[in-house]
Amino acid sequence: MNRLNGSGRAFGPGPSRKPVEPGGAARPASTRRASTRPTRTRGTLATIAVAVLAAATLIATGTPSGATGPGDDDGGATTAGSGPVAGAADAGVEADVSYHGHVSLWNGRVGLWLTTANHGPAPLAGATVRLRFSVPLDRDATLPPSCLRTGPAVVHCGTGAMRAAGSGAQLALDVATVGTPNEVGVDIDTVWNGGISDRNLANNTHRVVALATGDAYTF
Repeated sequence: MNRLNGSGRAFGPGPSRKPVEPGGAARPASTRRASTRPTRTRGTLATIAVAVLAAATLIATGTPSGATGPGDDDGGATTAGSGPVAGAADAGVEADVSYHGHVSLWNGRVGLWLTTANHGPAPLAGATVRLRFSVPLDRDATLPPSCLRTGPAVVHCGTGAMRAAGSGAQLALDVATVGTPNEVGVDIDTVWNGGISDRNLANNTHRVVALATGDAYTF
């Protein structure tokens, strides 16, 4: 249909109408729908991160963390001087946590044996060790009581209290993998230690690659 301009003359058909927001500017419907997604996504990711951090704290000490904000990837927020370690900041206290042991792979099963220690000078209420495998674990894999699965290939384990200049917990995992891999990589680090400063991350951050030979690959 032709429209009339202010002088009464007719001119061509007008443009199709677009939805108009209260402010008066027209926005395509697809744009309006998309604009609501990032907020929901950020809120979901923040909720997941907080839940993982709270779980890591509960594993380490058996008490809730009281965390109110998100960390990174699976719960590893950063505190000054402590790399990936998360927790309530206590920068005036130092401890030196270490993990040593070995990894083996055979016939679609991976075994990990780990001993924790604290070289001081301060005692530690507890820490959470994160184990990230390069292959997914069988969904029915049985874990030690102090460990919690937080992803298809991620496990968090608590050390319990660690006195200064003393050994801590011994962890032993023997779990099936999905499929029969020729090798497996394991990344080991600390995601929670109560916020105590640990200046020597080299002895509690490891990367181990084990071939499917049944041999023990130490770290």
